[in-house]
Amino acid sequence: MNIFLLFQETGGGFSFGMLLMPLAIVAIFYFLVFVPQKRQKQQLQEMITQLKINDEIVTNGGVIGKIKEIRDTSVVIVSAEKSFLEIGKSAIVGKKPE
Repeated sequence: MNIFLLFQETGGGFSFGMLLMPLAIVAIFYFLVFVPQKRQKQQLQEMITQLKINDEIVTNGGVIGKIKEIRDTSVVIVSAEKSFLEIGKSAIVGKKPE
């Protein structure tokens, strides 16, 4: 059976091909966009929970600093010699590249 026969229009009735294409597009978007994004978010959350004092981090604003104190929802970092910043854990995008 030819696959193109499934996509042919039938005379005025409902065709399975009309439903197949939108479902295929949704499935492609799900596996190409949502699954990798979910995996990346989960990896970031794991990295944030494993942070410890003296780790160097990067924030979403581009600030690079060394962790001096870890609190419930924030961390205190030193970005310069005597510049202490308290940032939310949600602003952390990763560890400083070596």
